Amino acid sequence: MCGAFAFLMPLRAKQTEMARPSKLTDAQWEAIGKRLLQGESAASLAREYGISKAAISARFSERTKTVKTVANQIVETERALSLLNVSEQIAAFDLAAQLRSISTHLASAANLGAITAHRLSALANTELEKVDDVDPMASAATLQSVAVLTKMANSSSEIALNLLKANKEKVDELNRGETPRDRPPVFNVTFGEQEDGAAD
Repeated sequence: MCGAFAFLMPLRAKQTEMARPSKLTDAQWEAIGKRLLQGESAASLAREYGISKAAISARFSERTKTVKTVANQIVETERALSLLNVSEQIAAFDLAAQLRSISTHLASAANLGAITAHRLSALANTELEKVDDVDPMASAATLQSVAVLTKMANSSSEIALNLLKANKEKVDELNRGETPRDRPPVFNVTFGEQEDGAAD
């Protein structure tokens, strides 16, 4: 009898293995997420990591919510544009182009600032190695140089750090499904309004 049903044992073992909860580390899940974004299929990744395709879909279903949120924002923007007259639409597109340009230049400045900060920090570290540990005050001039270089490095990194903070806040809002409606606009644009004191 046992010999007759021996062929079922590998199948039962496989079913038991598939029923076990996933033991992937956070780093492995992160790697799966990155590879999904690069175009790899959930099925192939499931086979590679020994988990089910459903587990991957459940893990990364939040991305679908993000896509829907962005789609709704696009629809709302198109609807808002349709309520403007032609000249106002042109002004809105021009303003959007300016904002994109500012964003691009800020990103470039942040990258250059981060590179500069890294270089200045390395120079400060090199100077710090010259300080006498037994009598640090004997190296007062060197310590002053270290302080100046460190301050310059911190200043150079401010744009990059601020952009990273803003990006993190935006990602958190999207993950919560929130829209920052109460946040004031970057620019206030008015049409057809006269300045105080202008002639009627």
